[in-house]
Amino acid sequence: MLLPKGGINWKAAKASLPPSRAVILFVTRTRFLLIATVTAAVLLLWRGISSSASEMQSFYCWGPNKSPMEMSANEQESWNARLQTPVMFNHHAPLKVNSSTIEHINLNSIQSTRKAVANEERVLILTPIKDAARYLSKYFELVSELTYPHHLIDLAFLVSDSTDDTLAVLASELDRIQKRPDTMPFNSAIVVEKDFDFHLSQNVQDRHSFEAQGPRRKALGRARNYLLSAALKPEHSWVYWRDVDIVENPKHILEDLIAHDRDVLVPIDYNSWVESDKARKLVAKLDKDIVLAEGYRQYDTGRTYMARMGDWRKDKDEEMELDGVGGVSILVKADVHRSGINFPCYAFENQAETEGFAKMAKRAGYGVYGLPNYVVWHIDTDEKAGNA
Repeated sequence: MLLPKGGINWKAAKASLPPSRAVILFVTRTRFLLIATVTAAVLLLWRGISSSASEMQSFYCWGPNKSPMEMSANEQESWNARLQTPVMFNHHAPLKVNSSTIEHINLNSIQSTRKAVANEERVLILTPIKDAARYLSKYFELVSELTYPHHLIDLAFLVSDSTDDTLAVLASELDRIQKRPDTMPFNSAIVVEKDFDFHLSQNVQDRHSFEAQGPRRKALGRARNYLLSAALKPEHSWVYWRDVDIVENPKHILEDLIAHDRDVLVPIDYNSWVESDKARKLVAKLDKDIVLAEGYRQYDTGRTYMARMGDWRKDKDEEMELDGVGGVSILVKADVHRSGINFPCYAFENQAETEGFAKMAKRAGYGVYGLPNYVVWHIDTDEKAGNA
């Protein structure tokens, strides 16, 4: 085909084109529309298949169609040379519990350490009392002088079977101290009332007679356990058992005892002792329900008493391991009590109350120690002029 001499002529080209009416008629034909629709669908489908194939490529598992455990070294190498298996981590949002009836307690953060003051470890002072109105004034005088920060101390008392004005005097003394505007008030104080229908003369001779020891120790053990269960809170690191009729003690006794970092620790006490072979042979012959008491001719145990070994003029931090403890002053790591070590109100290895507590603690693997040269004076102790 020869082009015109002057090049392409628009008018000539336009004349050779089919009329617009014919074009419109052609593209509106059913056959053309069908072909165009099918062509477009094929193109879209092919594009989708190609895209999916490239995306799925990253999820292919390369290598032989067998378990990795059955592959040879070469097959393992070939398999690992390909793309690694993708790993997706689904990080869960924290669970929020807003119910006011659900409380979370984390005991992992509660510790009992030598650095109790620096760590602001809470101390619970427990005192069971009965017919003790005449002792309470001195009790609060001494407790108020304790140098351990009072805002870290909680007080708790159990009043049982009292016939005097114990409850009223106790309430009055607590109210007086807790209302003070200085640093004297304690973090908290609670008073528990529980009668056990146990009545025994508070006369020193009657109270310490041999016949009274079994029933008295069992009743005291029950009182201590009731007080412990009502007062011990998750925030407490130390429990300090203190008799109501102490008349003299160092003001820094809590810091002194805590510094030893022992599970159970007592200063000098007449009911603290070390077990003997003679006592072991005696116990082997006794009825399991008999409660032994020290210092009575009815049962000669041959035990070594810490009170007879000490000397207040010597090193106050000297320790000795014990098998039985008295209840005048006992420092206990709170977790010892939380583990179930309490004061037997029955014969446990033929001991009850504090001596049974020591036996139980040692059976559970806890250390029980005494300070033979560290003196806390009890009201019915008349040996202060000399050495016990």
